[in-house]
Amino acid sequence: MSEVTIAHDRVTRSALARLAATLDHATPPWPAATLPPLGHWLAFLPDAPQSAIGPDGHPDRSDFAPAVGLPRRMWAGSRLTFHHPLPVDAAIERRTTVTRMERKEGRSGTLLFVTFDHRILSGGAECIAEEQDVVFRAPPTPGVVQSLPPGKPAETTPDWTRTIEPTEPLLFRYSALTFNAHRIHIDRDYVRNVEGYADLVVHGPLLATLLVDLFVRHNPHATVRTFAFRAERPILAPRAFRVCGIPTDRGATLWAEDADGAVCLRAELETG
Repeated sequence: MSEVTIAHDRVTRSALARLAATLDHATPPWPAATLPPLGHWLAFLPDAPQSAIGPDGHPDRSDFAPAVGLPRRMWAGSRLTFHHPLPVDAAIERRTTVTRMERKEGRSGTLLFVTFDHRILSGGAECIAEEQDVVFRAPPTPGVVQSLPPGKPAETTPDWTRTIEPTEPLLFRYSALTFNAHRIHIDRDYVRNVEGYADLVVHGPLLATLLVDLFVRHNPHATVRTFAFRAERPILAPRAFRVCGIPTDRGATLWAEDADGAVCLRAELETG
């Protein structure tokens, strides 16, 4: 286990209002005094100086990437437990350790899987525990088309659906909201000519946030206790995609599917 890295921040009411607008709410649909589930993702944002930004728009993470020659990264999934609500505008603390680093050979080459353990505290009490999986990959080969993993349709018919148009303004607003300059989300020439994708890539955490938002729209009074998601393949703009869900005895099963009906991100949510 690595040493603990500590960061301090706060999530403001104005930031939450911009998140609500990005999710297409006229006013925030959650209680005014506390953060919604995943609202802490608006805190502890990257703050590297401009000179430390890599060619893909990410801060240069020299602690992991260059050591194995894998500078690209993807947020592959998270597992979260919400112990207590986080107050809006309150000072919060994040304590982070690296709990796993595993190198594998995948379909697209060498991959480094890194698991971060985040503990979010307020007033000395742990409010959120999150395990975050990040995958580091080799540099892209310009001009080579990026093949997507095989897609599979959902195994069941959803009870809840919402169609999302991944327009450039939506992707830009979420990038700005999270201070994320990763060019695959906002630079069409870069993503096509360097990364080899057919078009802009929708943010994984935006998809996860849209899934939780779908649940909240249909269950406005429920309390989310756990949420876990796993990315399976990218969703590309500008074709519309759907966020879907079905209620379960413990909460909900949720997923995002692309325009072809392939499931790209799966999630489980529990209430209590």
